[in-house]
Amino acid sequence: MTRALAMMSGGLDSTLAAKLIKDQNIEVIGICFKSYFFGEDNAKRMCKQIGIRLEVIDFSVEHFEMVKNPKHGRGKNMNPCIDCHAMMMRYSGELLKKFDADFILTGEVLNQRPMSQNKQALNTVKNESGFSDKILRPLCALNLEPTEMELSGLVDRNKLLDISGRSRKAQMELAEKWNITDYPSPAGGCKLTEPNYSVRLKEALDRNGDLTAKEIYLLRFGRHFLTKSGTKIIVSRTGEEGEIIKKALNKEDTVFLPSSHMGALGVIQGQASEEDAIIAARITARYSKGKDADVVTIKSGKFGTEFKDIFDIKPATDEEINEYLIQGK
Repeated sequence: MTRALAMMSGGLDSTLAAKLIKDQNIEVIGICFKSYFFGEDNAKRMCKQIGIRLEVIDFSVEHFEMVKNPKHGRGKNMNPCIDCHAMMMRYSGELLKKFDADFILTGEVLNQRPMSQNKQALNTVKNESGFSDKILRPLCALNLEPTEMELSGLVDRNKLLDISGRSRKAQMELAEKWNITDYPSPAGGCKLTEPNYSVRLKEALDRNGDLTAKEIYLLRFGRHFLTKSGTKIIVSRTGEEGEIIKKALNKEDTVFLPSSHMGALGVIQGQASEEDAIIAARITARYSKGKDADVVTIKSGKFGTEFKDIFDIKPATDEEINEYLIQGK
Protein backbone atom coordinates (compact mmCIF):
# COMPACT_ATOMS: atom_id res chain seq x y z
CA MET A 1 0.00 0.00 0.00
CA THR A 2 1.23 3.49 -0.84
CA ARG A 3 2.14 5.50 2.26
CA ALA A 4 2.67 9.26 2.67
CA LEU A 5 4.00 11.48 5.42
CA ALA A 6 1.80 14.55 5.91
CA MET A 7 3.49 17.61 7.39
CA MET A 8 0.84 18.65 9.93
CA SER A 9 1.05 22.23 11.19
CA GLY A 10 -2.22 21.82 13.05
CA GLY A 11 -4.00 24.22 10.71
CA LEU A 12 -6.84 23.59 8.29
CA ASP A 13 -4.79 23.50 5.08
CA SER A 14 -2.46 20.69 6.15
CA THR A 15 -5.46 18.74 7.46
CA LEU A 16 -7.34 19.06 4.18
CA ALA A 17 -4.25 18.03 2.20
CA ALA A 18 -3.84 14.91 4.34
CA LYS A 19 -7.53 14.06 4.02
CA LEU A 20 -7.43 14.54 0.23
CA ILE A 21 -4.61 12.01 -0.11
CA LYS A 22 -6.07 9.61 2.45
CA ASP A 23 -9.23 9.50 0.33
CA GLN A 24 -7.15 8.10 -2.55
CA ASN A 25 -6.71 4.92 -0.48
CA ILE A 26 -3.21 6.00 0.55
CA GLU A 27 -2.06 5.49 4.13
CA VAL A 28 -1.18 8.85 5.67
CA ILE A 29 0.98 9.38 8.75
CA GLY A 30 1.00 12.88 10.23
CA ILE A 31 4.35 14.46 11.09
CA CYS A 32 4.29 17.44 13.45
CA PHE A 33 7.36 19.46 14.36
CA LYS A 34 7.77 20.83 17.85
CA SER A 35 10.07 23.72 18.73
CA TYR A 36 10.45 26.50 21.28
CA PHE A 37 7.96 28.53 19.22
CA PHE A 38 5.18 26.07 18.30
CA GLY A 39 3.88 22.74 19.54
CA GLU A 40 1.76 19.75 18.67
CA ASP A 41 -1.59 20.37 20.40
CA ASN A 42 -3.48 21.56 17.31
CA ALA A 43 -1.98 18.82 15.14
CA LYS A 44 -3.16 16.17 17.61
CA ARG A 45 -6.68 17.57 17.47
CA MET A 46 -6.74 17.77 13.68
CA CYS A 47 -5.28 14.30 13.09
CA LYS A 48 -7.93 12.84 15.35
CA GLN A 49 -10.68 14.46 13.26
CA ILE A 50 -9.49 12.85 10.02
CA GLY A 51 -8.40 9.56 11.59
CA ILE A 52 -4.66 9.46 11.01
CA ARG A 53 -1.83 8.77 13.44
CA LEU A 54 0.60 11.51 14.43
CA GLU A 55 4.33 11.42 15.06
CA VAL A 56 5.82 14.43 16.92
CA ILE A 57 9.40 15.46 16.08
CA ASP A 58 11.17 17.80 18.51
CA PHE A 59 13.78 19.82 16.61
CA SER A 60 13.91 22.77 19.03
CA VAL A 61 17.69 23.19 19.24
CA GLU A 62 18.43 23.03 15.52
CA HIS A 63 15.39 25.15 14.71
CA PHE A 64 16.48 27.90 17.10
CA GLU A 65 19.95 27.97 15.54
CA MET A 66 18.27 28.63 12.20
CA VAL A 67 15.94 31.27 13.67
CA LYS A 68 18.94 33.27 14.89
CA ASN A 69 20.34 33.63 11.37
CA PRO A 70 17.95 32.47 8.61
CA LYS A 71 19.47 32.20 5.16
CA HIS A 72 16.38 33.58 3.42
CA GLY A 73 15.50 36.25 5.96
CA ARG A 74 12.29 36.76 7.87
CA GLY A 75 8.71 37.71 7.22
CA LYS A 76 6.87 40.61 8.81
CA ASN A 77 7.99 39.60 12.30
CA MET A 78 10.64 37.08 13.40
CA ASN A 79 9.25 34.25 11.27
CA PRO A 80 11.83 32.69 8.87
CA CYS A 81 9.15 30.79 6.98
CA ILE A 82 11.14 29.73 3.91
CA ASP A 83 14.03 28.34 5.96
CA CYS A 84 11.62 26.79 8.45
CA HIS A 85 9.60 24.97 5.79
CA ALA A 86 12.77 23.73 4.09
CA MET A 87 14.07 22.39 7.41
CA MET A 88 10.80 20.59 8.09
CA MET A 89 10.81 19.06 4.64
CA ARG A 90 14.39 17.88 5.07
CA TYR A 91 13.48 16.23 8.36
CA SER A 92 10.39 14.69 6.77
CA GLY A 93 12.45 13.41 3.85
CA GLU A 94 14.87 11.75 6.24
CA LEU A 95 11.89 10.04 7.91
CA LEU A 96 10.65 8.45 4.66
CA LYS A 97 12.90 5.44 5.14
CA LYS A 98 12.04 5.05 8.83
CA PHE A 99 8.31 4.90 8.12
CA ASP A 100 8.68 3.11 4.77
CA ALA A 101 6.80 5.96 3.12
CA ASP A 102 6.75 6.92 -0.55
CA PHE A 103 6.44 10.69 -0.46
CA ILE A 104 5.79 13.84 1.62
CA LEU A 105 2.71 16.04 1.39
CA THR A 106 2.14 19.55 2.69
CA GLY A 107 -0.82 21.92 2.95
CA GLU A 108 0.88 24.83 1.21
CA VAL A 109 -1.28 26.87 -1.14
CA LEU A 110 0.22 28.85 -4.01
CA ASN A 111 0.18 32.63 -3.32
CA GLN A 112 -1.65 32.29 0.00
CA ARG A 113 1.23 34.10 1.67
CA PRO A 114 2.91 36.60 -0.66
CA MET A 115 6.45 36.13 0.67
CA SER A 116 6.69 32.47 1.63
CA GLN A 117 4.20 30.78 -0.71
CA ASN A 118 4.76 32.39 -4.11
CA LYS A 119 6.02 30.02 -6.81
CA GLN A 120 9.66 31.02 -6.35
CA ALA A 121 9.49 30.49 -2.59
CA LEU A 122 7.79 27.10 -2.99
CA ASN A 123 10.53 26.00 -5.38
CA THR A 124 13.25 27.27 -3.03
CA VAL A 125 11.79 25.30 -0.14
CA LYS A 126 11.47 22.18 -2.27
CA ASN A 127 15.01 22.37 -3.65
CA GLU A 128 16.69 23.17 -0.34
CA SER A 129 14.96 20.30 1.41
CA GLY A 130 17.08 17.78 -0.50
CA PHE A 131 13.94 15.78 -1.34
CA SER A 132 12.44 17.85 -4.16
CA ASP A 133 11.18 14.81 -6.08
CA LYS A 134 9.25 13.51 -3.05
CA ILE A 135 7.15 16.59 -2.21
CA LEU A 136 3.48 16.90 -3.14
CA ARG A 137 1.24 19.92 -2.50
CA PRO A 138 -2.25 18.47 -3.02
CA LEU A 139 -4.27 21.66 -2.51
CA CYS A 140 -2.53 23.59 -5.30
CA ALA A 141 -0.99 20.75 -7.34
CA LEU A 142 -2.90 21.61 -10.53
CA ASN A 143 -1.21 25.04 -10.52
CA LEU A 144 2.22 23.38 -10.45
CA GLU A 145 4.17 20.99 -12.63
CA PRO A 146 3.23 17.31 -12.14
CA THR A 147 5.37 15.53 -9.56
CA GLU A 148 6.99 12.12 -9.82
CA MET A 149 4.17 10.73 -7.66
CA GLU A 150 1.54 11.90 -10.13
CA LEU A 151 3.44 10.86 -13.24
CA SER A 152 4.08 7.37 -11.87
CA GLY A 153 0.45 6.87 -10.86
CA LEU A 154 1.03 6.71 -7.10
CA VAL A 155 -1.33 9.68 -6.84
CA ASP A 156 -4.26 10.47 -9.12
CA ARG A 157 -3.59 14.02 -10.33
CA ASN A 158 -7.22 14.37 -11.44
CA LYS A 159 -8.27 14.23 -7.78
CA LEU A 160 -5.93 17.02 -6.70
CA LEU A 161 -6.88 20.70 -6.47
CA ASP A 162 -6.00 24.08 -7.96
CA ILE A 163 -6.50 26.38 -4.95
CA SER A 164 -4.56 29.64 -5.21
CA GLY A 165 -4.50 32.99 -3.46
CA ARG A 166 -5.46 34.28 -0.04
CA SER A 167 -9.16 33.48 -0.04
CA ARG A 168 -10.17 30.72 2.36
CA LYS A 169 -13.51 29.99 0.67
CA ALA A 170 -12.45 26.74 -1.04
CA GLN A 171 -10.85 25.39 2.15
CA MET A 172 -13.88 26.22 4.28
CA GLU A 173 -16.19 24.53 1.79
CA LEU A 174 -14.05 21.39 1.91
CA ALA A 175 -13.99 21.48 5.70
CA GLU A 176 -17.78 21.63 5.76
CA LYS A 177 -18.04 18.82 3.21
CA TRP A 178 -15.76 16.57 5.28
CA ASN A 179 -17.28 17.61 8.62
CA ILE A 180 -14.04 19.15 9.88
CA THR A 181 -15.43 21.71 12.30
CA ASP A 182 -12.85 22.19 15.04
CA TYR A 183 -9.91 24.01 13.46
CA PRO A 184 -7.77 26.99 14.53
CA SER A 185 -7.67 30.39 12.85
CA PRO A 186 -5.33 30.83 9.85
CA ALA A 187 -2.87 32.79 11.99
CA GLY A 188 -1.66 29.48 13.40
CA GLY A 189 0.23 28.85 16.59
CA CYS A 190 3.74 30.03 15.73
CA LYS A 191 4.97 32.61 18.25
CA LEU A 192 7.41 33.97 15.66
CA THR A 193 4.51 35.51 13.73
CA GLU A 194 3.26 37.46 16.78
CA PRO A 195 4.39 41.12 16.83
CA ASN A 196 4.88 41.54 20.61
CA TYR A 197 6.65 38.23 21.01
CA SER A 198 8.89 39.03 18.03
CA VAL A 199 9.87 42.37 19.54
CA ARG A 200 10.89 40.62 22.78
CA LEU A 201 12.80 37.88 20.99
CA LYS A 202 14.67 40.29 18.73
CA GLU A 203 15.60 42.50 21.67
CA ALA A 204 16.85 39.53 23.68
CA LEU A 205 18.90 38.15 20.78
CA ASP A 206 20.37 41.57 19.97
CA ARG A 207 21.35 41.98 23.62
CA ASN A 208 22.58 38.47 24.42
CA GLY A 209 23.31 36.80 21.10
CA ASP A 210 21.83 33.59 22.46
CA LEU A 211 19.12 32.43 24.84
CA THR A 212 18.44 29.43 27.04
CA ALA A 213 15.30 27.35 26.65
CA LYS A 214 14.00 28.93 29.85
CA GLU A 215 14.58 32.48 28.59
CA ILE A 216 12.81 31.68 25.32
CA TYR A 217 9.86 30.18 27.20
CA LEU A 218 9.46 33.18 29.51
CA LEU A 219 9.22 35.54 26.53
CA ARG A 220 5.65 34.24 26.15
CA PHE A 221 4.37 35.64 29.43
CA GLY A 222 3.90 38.91 31.28
CA ARG A 223 5.16 42.39 30.56
CA HIS A 224 8.87 42.70 29.83
CA PHE A 225 11.07 45.59 30.89
CA LEU A 226 14.74 46.48 30.48
CA THR A 227 16.62 48.81 32.81
CA LYS A 228 19.35 51.17 31.65
CA SER A 229 21.96 48.73 32.97
CA GLY A 230 20.52 45.91 30.84
CA THR A 231 18.65 44.01 33.57
CA LYS A 232 15.53 42.20 32.40
CA ILE A 233 12.35 42.46 34.52
CA ILE A 234 9.21 40.39 33.92
CA VAL A 235 5.89 41.25 35.58
CA SER A 236 2.84 39.00 35.34
CA ARG A 237 -0.44 40.36 34.02
CA THR A 238 -2.75 38.02 35.96
CA GLY A 239 -2.58 35.67 38.92
CA GLU A 240 -2.89 32.70 36.60
CA GLU A 241 0.00 33.95 34.49
CA GLY A 242 2.06 34.46 37.65
CA GLU A 243 1.56 30.80 38.55
CA ILE A 244 2.74 29.75 35.07
CA ILE A 245 5.83 31.93 35.37
CA LYS A 246 6.64 30.46 38.79
CA LYS A 247 6.87 26.98 37.30
CA ALA A 248 9.84 28.09 35.18
CA LEU A 249 11.79 29.79 38.01
CA ASN A 250 14.62 28.53 40.18
CA LYS A 251 16.76 29.83 43.05
CA GLU A 252 18.80 31.99 40.68
CA ASP A 253 15.76 34.20 40.07
CA THR A 254 14.74 37.12 42.28
CA VAL A 255 11.01 37.47 42.90
CA PHE A 256 9.04 40.59 43.89
CA LEU A 257 5.58 40.27 45.48
CA PRO A 258 3.27 42.97 46.87
CA SER A 259 2.40 42.29 50.51
CA SER A 260 0.34 45.38 51.33
CA HIS A 261 -1.88 45.02 48.27
CA MET A 262 -2.97 42.23 45.93
CA GLY A 263 -1.10 42.25 42.69
CA ALA A 264 1.45 41.12 40.19
CA LEU A 265 4.49 38.89 40.40
CA GLY A 266 7.77 40.52 39.40
CA VAL A 267 10.92 38.62 38.41
CA ILE A 268 14.54 39.44 37.72
CA GLN A 269 16.45 36.59 36.12
CA GLY A 270 19.86 36.23 37.71
CA GLN A 271 21.73 38.87 39.66
CA ALA A 272 20.65 42.50 39.87
CA SER A 273 22.01 45.68 41.40
CA GLU A 274 20.24 47.43 44.26
CA GLU A 275 19.13 50.14 41.84
CA ASP A 276 17.59 47.59 39.47
CA ALA A 277 15.88 45.82 42.38
CA ILE A 278 14.24 49.13 43.35
CA ILE A 279 13.06 49.63 39.75
CA ALA A 280 11.65 46.08 39.71
CA ALA A 281 9.85 46.71 43.01
CA ARG A 282 8.36 49.97 41.74
CA ILE A 283 7.17 48.36 38.48
CA THR A 284 5.66 45.45 40.39
CA ALA A 285 3.88 47.92 42.68
CA ARG A 286 2.54 49.75 39.63
CA TYR A 287 0.70 46.57 38.57
CA SER A 288 -0.69 45.85 42.04
CA LYS A 289 -4.03 46.98 43.46
CA GLY A 290 -2.05 49.80 45.09
CA LYS A 291 -0.93 51.42 41.85
CA ASP A 292 -2.47 54.74 42.96
CA ALA A 293 -1.20 54.53 46.55
CA ASP A 294 1.63 56.66 47.89
CA VAL A 295 3.44 53.60 49.24
CA VAL A 296 3.23 49.88 48.43
CA THR A 297 5.14 47.24 50.39
CA ILE A 298 6.98 44.73 48.20
CA LYS A 299 8.68 41.61 49.56
CA SER A 300 11.60 40.20 47.63
CA GLY A 301 13.99 37.28 47.66
CA LYS A 302 15.35 34.36 45.69
CA PHE A 303 12.64 32.04 44.44
CA GLY A 304 11.94 29.18 46.82
CA THR A 305 13.58 30.91 49.80
CA GLU A 306 12.30 33.14 52.59
CA PHE A 307 11.74 36.69 51.33
CA LYS A 308 13.76 38.97 53.60
CA ASP A 309 14.08 42.13 51.50
CA ILE A 310 11.30 44.69 52.07
CA PHE A 311 10.63 47.71 49.85
CA ASP A 312 8.18 50.37 51.04
CA ILE A 313 8.01 52.07 47.71
CA LYS A 314 6.08 54.43 45.46
CA PRO A 315 4.69 52.72 42.34
CA ALA A 316 6.34 53.58 39.03
CA THR A 317 4.71 56.31 36.96
CA ASP A 318 3.31 55.76 33.48
CA GLU A 319 6.29 57.65 32.06
CA GLU A 320 8.71 55.28 33.79
CA ILE A 321 6.73 52.25 32.61
CA ASN A 322 6.94 53.46 29.01
CA GLU A 323 10.66 54.14 29.42
CA TYR A 324 11.46 50.57 30.45
CA LEU A 325 8.76 48.61 28.59
CA ILE A 326 10.33 46.55 25.79
CA GLN A 327 7.19 46.41 23.63
CA GLY A 328 7.16 50.20 23.52
CA LYS A 329 10.55 50.44 21.87
